[in-house]
Amino acid sequence: MLQLNLSKRSSNSNEHHHDSSKKSKLTFELKHAFHSVKSQIPLTHCVWLLITILLQILILFFLIRSSPPHPPPSNSQQLLALNPDCQSGYVYVYDLPATFNTEFIDKCEELDPWKSRCKAVSNGGFGPSATGLERVVPEDITPAWYWTDMYAAEVIYHNRMLSHKCRIMDPEKATGFYIPFYAGLDIGKFLWFNYTAKDRDRKSEMVLDWLKEQPTFTRANGVDHFIMLGRLTWDFRRLTANDSEWGSSLLYMPSMKNVFRLSVEKHQNDDLEESVPYPTAFHPRSESDIVQWQNYIRNYDRTKLFSFVGAKREKIKNDFRGVLMDYCKSEENCLAVDCATTVCSDGAPAIMEAFLDSDFCLQPRGDGLTRRSTFDCMLAGSIPVYFWRGTFKGQYEWHLPWMAESYTVFIDHDNVRDTNGSLILQVLQQIHKDKVKEMRETLINLLPKFVYATPGKDLGSVKDAFDITIDRVLKRLKSRRDQYFDS
Repeated sequence: MLQLNLSKRSSNSNEHHHDSSKKSKLTFELKHAFHSVKSQIPLTHCVWLLITILLQILILFFLIRSSPPHPPPSNSQQLLALNPDCQSGYVYVYDLPATFNTEFIDKCEELDPWKSRCKAVSNGGFGPSATGLERVVPEDITPAWYWTDMYAAEVIYHNRMLSHKCRIMDPEKATGFYIPFYAGLDIGKFLWFNYTAKDRDRKSEMVLDWLKEQPTFTRANGVDHFIMLGRLTWDFRRLTANDSEWGSSLLYMPSMKNVFRLSVEKHQNDDLEESVPYPTAFHPRSESDIVQWQNYIRNYDRTKLFSFVGAKREKIKNDFRGVLMDYCKSEENCLAVDCATTVCSDGAPAIMEAFLDSDFCLQPRGDGLTRRSTFDCMLAGSIPVYFWRGTFKGQYEWHLPWMAESYTVFIDHDNVRDTNGSLILQVLQQIHKDKVKEMRETLINLLPKFVYATPGKDLGSVKDAFDITIDRVLKRLKSRRDQYFDS
């Protein structure tokens, strides 16, 4: 046992001596290596290397501390949080001096040289409540009908905009800026008689001078601004200072070069313009109003193949309306309403009755290429027959399908004139009843897109002509503003 312990102790002593020898050797090698490094790298270089490493560590530490755990929401995200329904953005409505809008309504007796326009601009542009529709419109939706003037859109748009869900009071958060200048009401009383070019331009120049004083207008030169023109675009495109030339020169004024405009008939070669539907007499208060009217016109018993509502223009040489009226009165398949002897303004009962009673309605050009009557016709579920390509081509592209043949019929006016109108019957009789039904159904489904709802009423999931317009305008203005600042 003693021998064994001694043996172990001797063994442990040898191991300890061996470990001490290894440690001494390692220490000697490290010292040798350190002295070797010192002999190759100057001490000052070592100090600067150490300082550089420490600085990099400190910078990295502060960057990590200063970085937020999540990125802050963008401006568009913040605006979307205000109202999830306003994904296209928000609109700021300028509070213009009254002389540019409400004063026209207050002085409505002066708007027309021949008659009072006070009824036309009443009820927020809807006009007086419709009467005498008992035989034409279901009783429970008659309160949604008004005698709305064809040129009242700028008043309607302003009234709707003031209570629009995407209106914002802070201009810094606005996507687009609405200029509520009633240019149509202004120019209306200067189009006839001995007024000068200066008379026709005065208010337009004044409102643009006012805008040029607004920082929100000058910072982007108006690229995020828009205006609603209640009349045809041609009423605002006078080219010269000649007093005898028609209209104002509003759209050619320098400050208007970037402003986007809406009108009931646009210039087809102007990218800064878009046409919107003429107002009709029907202003639904709910989705139920729309569905009830759609079912009513879908099931209406029509007794005539086609109709024509209008009057001859005796002072116009080779008047095309005269050709249509003479032919319609002579054709048993046509229902004629002669507006020379019948009240036809603003969707009168005689108009709606004629369109409800016919499968097709003849629509010659109006004051321009388009015509309010076309929308009255479609509202009744009657299929428009038109005679100039420009009546639909390039017009109302936000609201109606670009394939007009799916809900309209085109017959060239020259061919109609050559046959004294008889070509119309030949073309329409060749359209199969099933096709007529299909075209009418297309119109019925489109109907909400070309009517203007009563302000403050809930149409549920339905978007009317105004909703569609403002949504598209804001998208267009946002894109234009982004391009402006990016450039």
